[in-house]
Amino acid sequence: MPKRKRTTETTATATTSNAPSLLPQKKHYRQRAHANPFSDHALVYPSSPDSIDWSSHYPAFVNQRPSFADIGCGFGGLLIALAPQFPDTLMIGLEIRVQVTQYVQDRITALRATTDDYQNVSVIRANAMKFLPNFFHKASLTALFFLFPDPHFKIRKHKARIISPTLLAEYAYVLAPGGIVYTITDVEDLAQWMRTHLDAHPLFQFVEEQELRKEGKGPILDAVYGSTEEGKKVERNAGEKWLACFRRIQVDRINVINSV
Repeated sequence: MPKRKRTTETTATATTSNAPSLLPQKKHYRQRAHANPFSDHALVYPSSPDSIDWSSHYPAFVNQRPSFADIGCGFGGLLIALAPQFPDTLMIGLEIRVQVTQYVQDRITALRATTDDYQNVSVIRANAMKFLPNFFHKASLTALFFLFPDPHFKIRKHKARIISPTLLAEYAYVLAPGGIVYTITDVEDLAQWMRTHLDAHPLFQFVEEQELRKEGKGPILDAVYGSTEEGKKVERNAGEKWLACFRRIQVDRINVINSV
């Protein structure tokens, strides 16, 4: 006589596996890998940092502004990794692509619905190459992240790279003295480009990874290396990553009095 099937267990397993997840799935948010930062995007920029209602991004916090900014945050891997580790630090991701920004918003909403964490993280659709000081007050940020940015391989496209002399002036403006710029890429040419331009800027000073780890920034560095989609892809392909971090330094002004 054949054994009876365990229908109860089978049904329960099927029900669990087919239960809808609150977390969004990337397959529903398809978008090109990169966007042209010089195109006219339907974006609305704040007139000044004071015009931003940050409480809509961080309902659990009152009269607080973000301290960490992930420029070109992609699918939000860094933000999601750091949020529970620094629950009192507000973090914002800036992403230019529509669908990717929506994915990060939906991801944060889903996580907030299932846990008390992630109240300190949010995302804005924005072109970080334009009007960055309209989002952040002078010296208001303590960390800026540029993780696996678009390399723009062609020479004529180098002007679109997210690290440039002009943009570094804006980054220096919004970053507080002592704040850190974190850069990482799997493209050696881009790594040299970013290092060269940051080295040449008078308000940024290279800092060794070990020094940052001694300062307690190890969890941040670990997330920079391995939390993003791009970083994980590089690891799967056994690729190499180039990390370079720079500290925003304070330079005293020299008053020159011209004698007649």
